[in-house]
Amino acid sequence: MGSIIVLSGPVGAGKTTVGGALIEGLAPPAAYMEGDDFWPFLKKPKPDRRGNFQTIMRAMFRGAAAFAADGYQVILDFSMPPWFLERAVARVPGATVHYVVLRPSLDACARRAAERDEGRIVDYAPYRELYDLFEAPERHVIRNDDLAPDDAARIIREGMASGRFNFP
Repeated sequence: MGSIIVLSGPVGAGKTTVGGALIEGLAPPAAYMEGDDFWPFLKKPKPDRRGNFQTIMRAMFRGAAAFAADGYQVILDFSMPPWFLERAVARVPGATVHYVVLRPSLDACARRAAERDEGRIVDYAPYRELYDLFEAPERHVIRNDDLAPDDAARIIREGMASGRFNFP
């Protein structure tokens, strides 16, 4: 049985950048799933965006569980709040789940979202409420305002080895 590494945090936290550095240091077999890749599957989505968000998280987590069952270490790159993980982990007995929340300051998230090449967000106001959803126990949190992606990836690997990020 492999493991699932949930790399979470608000929009602009650096999940994809850190995830790229993290996957480079994992031993094979390893898989990387970016949650935003699941949105195009919803060709005729429900009018309830929150319901669609939960559907995406369930589908992604179940996909990750299938890879983990075959021995993969799977990185899930998505803004997955702690309340969702409690239910999801209960559905994958035997899998080790690591929960890592990248949590730079609100200003850093807004700046990064505005400066990125793809999916630029110039008005972060609609995402401020989402930022508050990522209050997690401190052992799961990495404050990465000024932390290089390779350093964050190293901290994650060390935390996985020590059990720091195990969920629950």
